[in-house]
Order: sequence, then structure tokens, then C-alpha cells
Amino acid sequence: MDGGAPEARRGARAPARRLEGVSAAASVAGPCRDCLARELRQGRSDSVIRLLVKRLDPSVALPAYAHDGDAGLDLPAAHDVTLEPNGRALVATGLAVAIPTGFAGLVLPRSGLARAQGVTVLNTPGLIDAGYRGELKILLVNHGEKTVTLRRGERVAQLVVQRVERAELVEVSELPPSERAAGGFGSTGA
Repeated sequence: MDGGAPEARRGARAPARRLEGVSAAASVAGPCRDCLARELRQGRSDSVIRLLVKRLDPSVALPAYAHDGDAGLDLPAAHDVTLEPNGRALVATGLAVAIPTGFAGLVLPRSGLARAQGVTVLNTPGLIDAGYRGELKILLVNHGEKTVTLRRGERVAQLVVQRVERAELVEVSELPPSERAAGGFGSTGA
């Protein structure tokens, strides 16, 4: 990667650790060892989960947190992509993940990209179920007035891994009353 690549501008990151006993293509992407040690010292070891990541393109950077305490892992574009005004594109990342059972991956826009260029994730949030093992692809849209070219390796979205609850459905003839009742769009004011 050249010195102008987004990864180079942010500085060096700790490499992901290799997980023994798992397919050679899978690796652990998560907080660096120092970050993990700091979380353990602060009594927050439950906030770190293991996320298996497979590079489908060996030259693509692994997702990474830009700062300690960030919720989202930055996801790169695997190829250059050009978005015309009001245009959209399905952007490959060159990555696949194994979201742990009981969790989901939420693909969200990067605020800086939206602010600076009007580019955002169209189906926000994009949902990655725990059973999905295919390539992560991001549906981007250009709401700006100018054509935008995103370069290979540029951070185009972020992945938040979040615990989810499953609902047990109980069919009833009546729902319990609430203060809001059936008030929907605009019912709480403009």
C-alpha cells in the first residue's frame, strides 16, 4: 500500500492473532493485546468476543477499531468503485466473518464519508446473521452532487457486533394497553 492509503495515515495497528486449531484461513480480528489487557484490568473482559475473519483476498486489510473504545470495526473496499450522484454500488470487502451465535453484525455508515462526500450505506443497518459465511458486501449510495471515487483499501463502512435476543412469539387476541397505544408516525410531534 502507498503512503497515502487510509491505513498508513492512521498509523500501525497490532496484527490479528492466529487462532490455533481453526482453519488456516480463519484468524481472530479484535482489539490488540494491549487493548485486551487494558479491558481485563478494568474488569470489562465480557466486552470482548472472538470474531473469526477470513480474508478472501489476502492483500485486503483486516477490519480494525480506529481507537480504543470504538464500537465499529472499519471495513475496507476491496476494489476501486465510482459512484455517480444518486448512484449506488454493491462494494465487496474481500472479507468473510463468523459472527458468534447469539450475536449479529450491523453494517453502518462512516459519518466522515457521509459528511464529506454524501456517501452512506443504503440499507442501514445492514444485518449479518450469525449463520452467514459469505463475503461481506456493502450497498453504498452517493447522495452528494459530485461523482465520488472510493479507492481500494479505503474505509467505507463499519461493522458493529452486538448481542441479540430471540423472541418467543405468543399469539393473543388483545394486546395490553399502553400510553402510546397505536400512535405511529409523528404521534409524538414533528
